Amino acid sequence: MIQDIKKRATHRSKIIEGQFKGLVKAIENEEYCIDILTQSLAIQQSLKSLNKLVLENHLKTHVKDGMGSDDTEVQDKLIEELIDLYELTAVKSK
Repeated sequence: MIQDIKKRATHRSKIIEGQFKGLVKAIENEEYCIDILTQSLAIQQSLKSLNKLVLENHLKTHVKDGMGSDDTEVQDKLIEELIDLYELTAVKSK
């Protein structure tokens, strides 16, 4: 992992850990529902930020190297992974 991204991702993960502990405590203490939801949404935003960092690292390392390869199987695998990731994150309509 690229060291700068690793440092930022580790920091972000520790923040998320603290946020999650706060969420559990809020639920245990039966705090106001809107406060619990607000904390949950903040965690989701933090996870999005972490995901962006990990994706940035993946693109700058694995994808960059793999797409520069002459091995079409490696390239096809990378393309398939990104398509699968897109489908996982795509908003599905009802």
